[in-house]
Amino acid sequence: MAQPKPPDYTPDYLCVGGIIIDDIVLPDGRTMMGVLGGGVTHAAAGMVIWGQRPGLVSCAGRDLPEEARRRLERDFDLGGMQWLSLPQARAWQLFEWDGRRTEIFRVDELEPFLYGPSLDALPTWYRGARGVHLLRDGEIAPWRAALPDATVLWEPIQHFMAPEYAATFRAALPLVDIVSPNWLEAQAVYGFSDPAALVRAMLDDGAKVAALRMGERGSIAGRQSDPDLLRVPVVPVEEIVDQTGAGNTYCGAFLVGWRQTGDLAQASVYGAVAASFALEVTGVADPPAGYMAQRDARARALADRLEVVR
Repeated sequence: MAQPKPPDYTPDYLCVGGIIIDDIVLPDGRTMMGVLGGGVTHAAAGMVIWGQRPGLVSCAGRDLPEEARRRLERDFDLGGMQWLSLPQARAWQLFEWDGRRTEIFRVDELEPFLYGPSLDALPTWYRGARGVHLLRDGEIAPWRAALPDATVLWEPIQHFMAPEYAATFRAALPLVDIVSPNWLEAQAVYGFSDPAALVRAMLDDGAKVAALRMGERGSIAGRQSDPDLLRVPVVPVEEIVDQTGAGNTYCGAFLVGWRQTGDLAQASVYGAVAASFALEVTGVADPPAGYMAQRDARARALADRLEVVR
């Protein structure tokens, strides 16, 4: 089928992954039900915080809540969306006091949401994107070939980051520009826990840039061309309302910062600042009107707290 004519607006950044409706259970027993989520949505929100309107390459089900649909239409370009006749993907998000999260899906047909749409459905006007956030397993090569000019940030999906997939993970690293797992995921693949050593291991295995996300401990990032790493603390907020998706938000913003500046410190600050806005609300980050002054003030304060790791 011929694709429609490109719109007047074409996004510079894309986010590829699944939209999920989250039913969140916090360690103290509080629940937040029916929350718009999914790593792709959180990552896209991180880009919005830094002035972008990214394109979503994702699937949504027939019963996606109307409020969620309105939010998607407000903030993101939906030219790459596929609307399915299946029930919308939904999951319990169960948090422990130590930050561990257990995700339990609540639908029978999940694969289209995690792995769709196919590349064949990618709009032609999306193929000139400057950057793409991939929330995927190790099947990187087709996306790399389809988007040859894009800076690719790979955020591996959670179930892929297991010892049995370690070789596949490591083999995929040379295909991406940036890789950003969380600390527990990287430990599962490499079998050791030292954060700096994990970043260096990913760089040694071919990643051009690696950013290891460590929750309340911040992040550590490095690049192949520099033997030093960068430790980035979290941005303090008055109250953490919901930690779901903060890491995804970091990734989306990190990609924008890296593509715009090519500077590891700047990209890391973009990521950490965006994650701080995600922590302050339930669900997808949604800063108030006029937030840019606060965003920039957080960025300036954080830039003075970065540490070099040798």
